[in-house]
Amino acid sequence: MPSHPLSVSWSSKNNMSASPKSHSQTDSQKQDDVIRLNDVRLSLGNAGHQTDILKSISVNIPAGQHVAILGPSGAGKTSALMIMAGLEQATSGQIHMAGHDITHMGEDALAALRRDNVGIIFQAFRLIPSMTALQNVAVPMELAGNKEADRLAAEALEKVGLGHRLSHLPDQLSGGEQQRVAIARAIAPRPSILLADEPTGNLDSKTGAQVIKTLFEATQSVNAALILITHDVTLAQQCQRILTIEDGQIVKDDVI
Repeated sequence: MPSHPLSVSWSSKNNMSASPKSHSQTDSQKQDDVIRLNDVRLSLGNAGHQTDILKSISVNIPAGQHVAILGPSGAGKTSALMIMAGLEQATSGQIHMAGHDITHMGEDALAALRRDNVGIIFQAFRLIPSMTALQNVAVPMELAGNKEADRLAAEALEKVGLGHRLSHLPDQLSGGEQQRVAIARAIAPRPSILLADEPTGNLDSKTGAQVIKTLFEATQSVNAALILITHDVTLAQQCQRILTIEDGQIVKDDVI
């Protein structure tokens, strides 16, 4: 996983309970999918000692849908998310993201596709300490050549309730405010996909609830699909769909 804050500027079908629509789609429905994984496998090591991380994962996620990924630690949730974003290369299978087959796409093309289509929010806020909230949100867009970066950054911060904090540095903000800056940074370019890996993991329950409310509202404001990793069943139930991963396999696909 990339460590620099600007570097991401980002099934098994046994016992599934989803409606038939989730597994049998028309061509027009497939065209609306922003994420498609087909028989994706991820293994680490070599033939002598191989560890299977993901085992035949197949899932379609349509535009605008809010999806929670549940499962125990080590089940493969984050690996699945990284493959969806093109940040991890699958051992086999086919991956489509934002209408593009990224299975064998080169890193430069992948980076450009992520820049234009994907926002990523991690547990760690990954803000640049020496930059203001506005600058933290604007800089990835400026690096991408967007001349409207400051305006879009200010609008995104306003959407997450930080219009009055534009000039504040990260250490002048609370943990919840810093995570809202990270959400603003993710939504500012108006991506079609938002990926969130335990975004409230470093926050207390009250602050976490406020951040999740902000995340859902911000996602709706840009009409993005949201894929959210969480251990919290109550939080997962606020989404439209819950994927449960155990031992590298999707064991449930529930539409709420």
